[in-house]
Amino acid sequence: MEPEPRKVVDLGAARAAREPRLLRQVYGEVLRNERRDQDRSLDDVARAVGMSKQYLSEIERGRKDPSSEILGSVCNALGMPVEQLLERGIRRMSAHRAIGTTQQTTVELRAA
Repeated sequence: MEPEPRKVVDLGAARAAREPRLLRQVYGEVLRNERRDQDRSLDDVARAVGMSKQYLSEIERGRKDPSSEILGSVCNALGMPVEQLLERGIRRMSAHRAIGTTQQTTVELRAA
């Protein structure tokens, strides 16, 4: 009988898959992906909204918790209805939850 192949598991990634994601992280991810899909720069979108590109970057990285007005302004600058942001956010959160609950990873720790 042949032994099972060994897997190397990134414990940080495995832990992240189980931890709930913050809504601001999910929305930031959606906004960043939309901006990149449109091939637009942070500076371009930030100017259209009337905010600094640093603040927009913080929103996209999930480090700031923007108001609904700010989210609406960013969506408007991207030509994306707020409803689409909400819908895509829900899909991402649902997919993340499904991945985190269905993965069964066996971890073997060895001394180096």
